[in-house]
Amino acid sequence: MTMTTAEADKILADNFAPWVLELGLSVEALDDRRATLRLPWSDRLSREGGALSGQALMAAADTATVIAISGARGAYGPMTTVQQSTSFQRAVAGSDVLIEAVVTKLGRRMAFADITMTDAGSGELAARASTVYALLG
Repeated sequence: MTMTTAEADKILADNFAPWVLELGLSVEALDDRRATLRLPWSDRLSREGGALSGQALMAAADTATVIAISGARGAYGPMTTVQQSTSFQRAVAGSDVLIEAVVTKLGRRMAFADITMTDAGSGELAARASTVYALLG
């Protein structure tokens, strides 16, 4: 059974540090191997020059991966980031970002995902990431 976006939003609320919750992420879509989250634009997350900070994008990608893995497993379970690699392609300023995490391999102890981060206003790709997670429970 596919997890609902409301269930995924509850995973966010119940399992992430307060500073991650302050990003304002919301789950837009979810299926068996994919999660799309929205990172709303905020001046608080911008750096000098008005572009969204890379740290905010990386945290959003990491968080989207947890939601995608939870959706693939049918429920949240303890997990931890083993590796994350991010490549930034263009700045985002004044626009929300859509973060799509796709689970590419789900094993018993490890999960792998590819993430795209797209400027919601222009539709342009802003960054890509790949992650590896250890599944702890």
